[in-house]
Amino acid sequence: MNDFAEDGALRSGSLAERFAAVRAWTEHLSADLSAEDQCVQSMPDASPTKWHRAHTTWFFEQFVLCPHLPGYGVFDPNFAFLFNSYYEAVGARHPRPLRGLLTRPPCERIAAYRAHVDAAIRRLLAGPLPPALIATIELGLNHEQQHQELLLTDILHALGRHPFGPAALPDWREPAPAPGPTRFLACPGGVQRIGHVGLSFCFDNEMPPHDVLTTDVSVASHLVRNDAFLAFVDSGGYRDSLLWMADGWAVAQADGWDAPLHWRRRDGAWWEMTLAGLRPLDTDAPVRHVSWYEADAFARWSGARLPTEAEWEVASRHPDMREQDTHVWQWTESAYRPYPGFVAPPGAIGEYNGKFMINQMVLRGGSMATPAGHARATYRNFFHPDKRWQFTGIRLAKDGI
Repeated sequence: MNDFAEDGALRSGSLAERFAAVRAWTEHLSADLSAEDQCVQSMPDASPTKWHRAHTTWFFEQFVLCPHLPGYGVFDPNFAFLFNSYYEAVGARHPRPLRGLLTRPPCERIAAYRAHVDAAIRRLLAGPLPPALIATIELGLNHEQQHQELLLTDILHALGRHPFGPAALPDWREPAPAPGPTRFLACPGGVQRIGHVGLSFCFDNEMPPHDVLTTDVSVASHLVRNDAFLAFVDSGGYRDSLLWMADGWAVAQADGWDAPLHWRRRDGAWWEMTLAGLRPLDTDAPVRHVSWYEADAFARWSGARLPTEAEWEVASRHPDMREQDTHVWQWTESAYRPYPGFVAPPGAIGEYNGKFMINQMVLRGGSMATPAGHARATYRNFFHPDKRWQFTGIRLAKDGI
């Protein structure tokens, strides 16, 4: 991982210490961004940096402070409308595609909002707390870590539209690719237990643990590299409709896809937009910023397929598995649906994951932008199959061992 992610980890220690560390890391990630950078919204799926800073603060105000800290004074009543994301039970909200029009409040006002809420949380944490409230604060911390990754991918998308490819994080360092050739690791089929077990934090969509039946499968020890995906590009993979799902082919044609999102061709060579700015394409690095449609087409071109999420979770336990939770999130061929027996928590918090369990695909692992310690083998990320602005990549699987 990189230095930025290490300092963003949810370390062991008191809840107050971990709260302070996570909140400070969000501010660190945005420290080199100008006010203009923090206001921009490059597409409806992305959000401005200052919106992420405010929304994660609103989460603590809405779900922790207002119901649990007697005498707490809301910082600004209008912020509930401006910075609610999708919690219908809480009330009306500003439309997501229009967040970039919120030139006001300015960044200084957002900083004051964060300081106001942080001070109130410190007062709350000074006394004994019931387990249910501790769980909500833990959820808020992990929620903010999710937004730390989104903050990076969203500003990368915005600066990636800039003609000169400026750096979002000038000191960003790419993780080194795992050495050695790719092998397909045998994962015998049978009844397998997947899902989160234990008392440590997890999101509700990782539960309950349950048994699944898998068949014999072999899963790649390494992620797909840029050199392999470049061969797919050069061979006409984006022009061969037989490799693509019909919906994916339609999107690729309509949007003019001919390479991963942040690749640029310049003077006959490929370059890639990174958090450190525009850099020559590293052919040894894992391919990233590809949609599920592209991942699926590449797998078919390779004579392989994507693993199911159950196969991925079982394979992650293999001692020779590489990069299972670093570099890029890995698309699976599994639709995002609830586990058997899943029950969403009551109230607005129940909107966190449950209502999105349709029309999306599961990703597993983690990425170079995921804060250290945030991901785990049971973590279920999810996006629509056409989305590719996240750090999303490919691990292949083959039937049989």
